[in-house]
Amino acid sequence: MAQHGAEASLEEIARHAGVGSATLHRHFPSRQALLEAVFKDRVEVLCTKAHDLAAEPDPGAALAIWLHAVGAHAVTNKGLGASLMPGADAGDPTFGDSCHTMIVNAGSELLARAHQAHAVRPDVTITQLLKLVGAIALATELDSDGAAETERLLPLVID
Repeated sequence: MAQHGAEASLEEIARHAGVGSATLHRHFPSRQALLEAVFKDRVEVLCTKAHDLAAEPDPGAALAIWLHAVGAHAVTNKGLGASLMPGADAGDPTFGDSCHTMIVNAGSELLARAHQAHAVRPDVTITQLLKLVGAIALATELDSDGAAETERLLPLVID
């Protein structure tokens, strides 16, 4: 999935993981269940990073570091999140929204600290920041060095 995103076939995923298709299907009854498990794990890692960064002495730097992680997350997932939003394949219809809420909540805590420290504009919201980061990741998705280009562009909007 790291190479092909949400379009990766279950056979490719099983082969890359070094397991047989039957083993994969035993643990994940559907493609949607596998995609949800992978994405939720990645979202939890991102949220844990936000929690860990809350201890950083510089709230502005902590927010910037986390937004870079969000950018890397967006580039890595190559449309995986969008494929899990309501109206996608049959799966938990609230799954995409709940993952988005987890990310918003994690970022909101960092942004609140950055606001208190006057490290960011007082009128900026976490939703606006996430849209900017997502737009940059989307704009660089087809670049041969999309992840590196995202890293180069992010400081233009978050520093």
